[in-house]
Amino acid sequence: MRLTFRFIALLALAVLFSHARVHAAEINAILVTASKSPGPSDAQLRPYEATLRRILRFESFRLVGEGSTRISAPGKGQISLGRGHQLLLEIAGENSSRIDATWRHGKGVLMRTGLSLRPGVPAVLGGPETGNRGEVYAVIVVAR
Repeated sequence: MRLTFRFIALLALAVLFSHARVHAAEINAILVTASKSPGPSDAQLRPYEATLRRILRFESFRLVGEGSTRISAPGKGQISLGRGHQLLLEIAGENSSRIDATWRHGKGVLMRTGLSLRPGVPAVLGGPETGNRGEVYAVIVVAR
């Protein structure tokens, strides 16, 4: 599971690598559960469903929570996603092309990674198991 988790995170970063500098951004994040069981996905996730299937290799997706923040360079932002999950974001410098992201659940850190987001292009962070057999959490991150 740990190797799969790292592979998904690296794949998301490789797909989204960009040399554009980030000065200010509106960041939206969506917490989802992904299941291996076939079935319908939440309608709100329809714009992201193909990306979720391609990256996560799961069959159905449910929206758990969502939020947004606006951050300027340099600066920090935080998005509460529900069920104790938070996404902490930071643009370190004015000329940075990277947003540092920390995905937390309660007091624990699930993932630390760097994102180079292009407006409208979703990044997907694959996460831990939900506690329901065959389900994992994931976060969709989109800059607007």
